[in-house]
Amino acid sequence: MTFTSSLASDRRLAPDDVRGSVAHVRGLGRAGILSSDEVAVLLAALDEVASELADDRFVFEESDEDVHTAIERRLTEIAGDVGAKVHTGRSRNDQVATALRLHLRRRLVAIGDELASLVDALVQRAADAGDHYAPGYTHLQRAQPVLVAHQLLAHAWSLLRDLDRLCDAHRRVDVSPLGAGALGGSSLPLDPDGVARELLFSARFSNSIDAVADRDFVAEVLFVLALAGVHASRLGEEIVLYSSEEFGFYRLDDAWATGSSMLPQKKNPDVAELARGKSGRLIGHLTGLLTTLKGLPLAYNRDLQEDKEPLFDALDQIDRLLPALSGLIGSLSFDFERMEAAADVPTLVAIDLAEFLVARGVPFREAHGVVGALVRRSLAGEGALSELAVADPRLGQACAALFLPGSSVKRRQSPGGGGIEAVGEQRIEVGAALAAMRARLGALAR
Repeated sequence: MTFTSSLASDRRLAPDDVRGSVAHVRGLGRAGILSSDEVAVLLAALDEVASELADDRFVFEESDEDVHTAIERRLTEIAGDVGAKVHTGRSRNDQVATALRLHLRRRLVAIGDELASLVDALVQRAADAGDHYAPGYTHLQRAQPVLVAHQLLAHAWSLLRDLDRLCDAHRRVDVSPLGAGALGGSSLPLDPDGVARELLFSARFSNSIDAVADRDFVAEVLFVLALAGVHASRLGEEIVLYSSEEFGFYRLDDAWATGSSMLPQKKNPDVAELARGKSGRLIGHLTGLLTTLKGLPLAYNRDLQEDKEPLFDALDQIDRLLPALSGLIGSLSFDFERMEAAADVPTLVAIDLAEFLVARGVPFREAHGVVGALVRRSLAGEGALSELAVADPRLGQACAALFLPGSSVKRRQSPGGGGIEAVGEQRIEVGAALAAMRARLGALAR
């Protein structure tokens, strides 16, 4: 019993199990399987169970194998012999799957709201950054100056994709399995379509075997959460780096950082580090469930009980992570002076010099070679890159303006790029995308 019980993890499904049972009882009434008096008795008993659960008066017993048997036991205690009829035409197989889908449907909308809030925090900070710029990196080496807003909005776009995936996964969660029975349906005149409508599912199952064996929707949700965790981890990593003394681009607010138990001067980015660390946990839950599912024959197997602990933990972790990260982002201070000083180093003008030559008809590979040679000479101590470039007849005095502070960003004009005009357009675009996602989430709430 200790080994097989799932009550410790699935008791959170209690409200969803009651809701599914209410719809099932009404369906049995419509089908004439239960009399109107029996339906009334059962619904009143289920209402009492719901009240006990809400007030934390429901008493779980040691003999309860899972939350579903616990509720049925209590229902029978309240309703007497009529309580034993609640399981008519139903198996724990379709009962469990129904409760889990109802639970997930609700939780996904809440997590979607938190994702949208994190995107909004990034959008707000991008607006705060205005036209300030910083180095953009590849391989963690300075590459090109970009607007700070462009860097922040890059994270916003990845999280918007997570939100899109979450809404898409919700569509596959939103299917009622109630009426599938153990695996083959029932000889009784059940009403799975009516039950699905009452529970506000968008559809009912099409194949009863698949309905009780399917945990694709759990794996898909775990993937969405794991990838959102990866994106949160990447954002956390940048905050850890940029708030270090070596970079000094960001400053942490005291309320969103911790001190050291030994070193008085420390301000540690614990929220960002935990955002980074939780991603491994989320990835582990996904891979663990996929491994559990990979060898199961149809239809139901008790192995499927192992879907809930990783799913619930993943939901709980992301539920804590997203608001914390939103608070951290919202409280950051930016040292624009230090960012711009780092972005104005002469070597970051290299690509602008090459494109200056391209605009004069020089093939890019040749222009790349010319500028690369000038950079090597400058690094070898032959002179400042700006002086060497102006002295080169292929570039001349006209290229001197490229070395003025902020010139590179101001000249950037390609759509979707890190220049001022393109980022201004991007702000409008990301705002519209976020509004559309919020409307989509609102339509999913039930």
